Amino acid sequence: MKLIASVAATLVLLCGIAYAQSKPASPAPHAASSTQPTAPSQTQSKLLPYQDSRLPAEQRITDLIKRMTLEEKLAMLGTDPTVPRLGIVGTNHVEGLHGLALGGPGGWGGRGLVTPTTQFPQSHGLGQTWDPELLKQAAEEEAYETRWAYNKFHKGGLVVRAPNADLSRDPRWGRTEESYGEDPFLVGTLATAYTEGLQGNDPKTWMTASLLKHFLANSNEDGRAGSSSNFDDRLFHEYYAVPFRMAIEQGHANAMMTAYNSWNKVPMGANPVLHSVVMKQWGFDGIICTDAGALGNMMHASHTYDTMAESASATIHAGINQYLENATSSVQDALKQNLITEADIDANLRGVFRVMIKLGMLEPAASDPYSRIGTEAQANGSTDDPWLWAKNKALARKVTDESIVLLKNEGGVLPLKAASIKSIAVIGPLADKVALDWYSGTPPFAVTPLEGIRARVGKIVTVTTSDGTDSAAAADLARKADVAIVIIGNHPTCDAGWAKCPLPSDGKEAIDRKTLTLAQEDLAKAVLAANPKTVVVLQASFPFTTTWTQDNVPAILMMTHNSEEQGDGLADVLLGDYNPAGRLSQTWVASMDQLPPMMDYDIRNGRTYMYLSSKPLYAFGYGLSYTKFAYSNLRVSSPHLAKDSTVTVSVDVKNTGARNGDEVVQLYAAHIGSKVARPLQELKGFRRVMIRAGETKTVAIPLPASVLAYWDGNAMSVENDSVELRVGGSSDAIALRKQIKVGE
Repeated sequence: MKLIASVAATLVLLCGIAYAQSKPASPAPHAASSTQPTAPSQTQSKLLPYQDSRLPAEQRITDLIKRMTLEEKLAMLGTDPTVPRLGIVGTNHVEGLHGLALGGPGGWGGRGLVTPTTQFPQSHGLGQTWDPELLKQAAEEEAYETRWAYNKFHKGGLVVRAPNADLSRDPRWGRTEESYGEDPFLVGTLATAYTEGLQGNDPKTWMTASLLKHFLANSNEDGRAGSSSNFDDRLFHEYYAVPFRMAIEQGHANAMMTAYNSWNKVPMGANPVLHSVVMKQWGFDGIICTDAGALGNMMHASHTYDTMAESASATIHAGINQYLENATSSVQDALKQNLITEADIDANLRGVFRVMIKLGMLEPAASDPYSRIGTEAQANGSTDDPWLWAKNKALARKVTDESIVLLKNEGGVLPLKAASIKSIAVIGPLADKVALDWYSGTPPFAVTPLEGIRARVGKIVTVTTSDGTDSAAAADLARKADVAIVIIGNHPTCDAGWAKCPLPSDGKEAIDRKTLTLAQEDLAKAVLAANPKTVVVLQASFPFTTTWTQDNVPAILMMTHNSEEQGDGLADVLLGDYNPAGRLSQTWVASMDQLPPMMDYDIRNGRTYMYLSSKPLYAFGYGLSYTKFAYSNLRVSSPHLAKDSTVTVSVDVKNTGARNGDEVVQLYAAHIGSKVARPLQELKGFRRVMIRAGETKTVAIPLPASVLAYWDGNAMSVENDSVELRVGGSSDAIALRKQIKVGE
């Protein structure tokens, strides 16, 4: 086990972060304001309206804004909405795609001080679990650790930039690792679960606020500062916006970051759709922030506006109330030029205060249900920080186990039987490494694949290793072993500087991939030639076109990076302690020839499993098991699905093998008589369920008519149609089909 970082031992006192209300500061000089500010008196026995939690939130916010100076309002447009003069203590943002980030390659801890936190697999790996409840548990732990670090170490903030609700429509996208997958229903379901976990179960106060990113259609890195994602309203409502809408309407997310790009030539940070759809139709009324540098990009990169004042004006009118850059002078210029009014700023700031009220930031510490997290001994009696608790290590391991996908297992090579093996060669540049991505935190420990395998097999099996730099030496090592395990893939930061990736098949934020060909596949060829009992582990942030490996290597596993339990999770699957059931959440094309041009955002031109007409390398939803499952008795609670109702689709699934295991039951819908063009099929429900060897379980999946709707130009409409329901273990492994009538 490699120690990555020790627990931070020093307290860093940061102004404006403590929960206890400090003595109000003296009013600072300020610009003229339309209202006369009133500071709270220290001798007041009666609470001012904005301090009184018994009053409606909107009344409190109105009172508070009336007391603020223009200077204070402009300062609020950053990410720390603190108003010292009025005793308002704000909270900043933190990164948290797969665990709280207060360290890691991005240096999110700040000031050179790292606070270790529990780290789960990359978001792409979280998507491969197809397990909303498990993601909710992971998010709950992240939220708890966020409160812990905030209370105990006075570090971070309570607005968590997660989940990423973007869709990975193209495997060349450099930030594919941050997305749960390519399907809007899957991503929306998982994003909703993660949002719910971050915000917690208290009916009044959130543990943290979930900030969705990046709205909208953000899936190219090259030229992203000024690029435009162009597509029609149907794709907006039926595809790109779906995960955001689900997380907002179902998960009650009330914070969101806009993307760098434009939609149909209008920058997302200034796009009227923020008001017309997100606010008016979905009921969103909280924080909407720009991405870092996006305000300047509107002038310098997309060339939409001629001045920074015009850019600021456009964002204020669109509803932006926080900037990830210093926008004060630009907003001031917009005010001076009468492009916006102070009332416009007031209206936007209401959203920030709504989130602060939900976080309990305007309440005394005594009424905050989370105020004691990290400041007193826990119920389990442990004085350790939570990232060291056994239950959280176990959770990270379970998430890792569930994220691993078995791509091939010819001849039953896996699972390995330690009792019949004398030696294993673990080979590859990723064999003894847990590679962290840009939005990772620093884990308190990290188990590499080599360490996990060694710990699992113990002293009865000799484990040798090579980083594969010398392929001839690696082949010789493999030749002498009973089994060779080759661990290859990408490095999530490319092990290089910003916007630099030495290998064209690698990508990350700010740089897209130029090829899907894995150069390290040559190492697998050399090892397989030396030892036919070779297992390839693709440790990757995104799909590759590893057709040679699929055609020749007997066993293949795929897992993503970043988990602190990476090695233990891999060993669990390799040695049969866990029966793999991860499923791909993105289509792996067989060749780049199957992909439209990168900037073609019209997915109907052949993107994703919904529109790809040729055979992929691996289909969406694909994944094998060490056991087999048989489907039977597909039925629907009613042969007719009315427009405003829901039916239940049920199927019997039997584990016909000798091992207990999870099956991911997937429900797809294909429209038979639609008057508009529809996808080949669409995921409309799924359940991950554990079934014991020989056992049969009935799996029931609800199907509301609303998920079958299309955009008719004015609203989402359920048409009179026949729909074929398809159930199976993958989009290309449909076991049963049944038609139902939909509509009137």
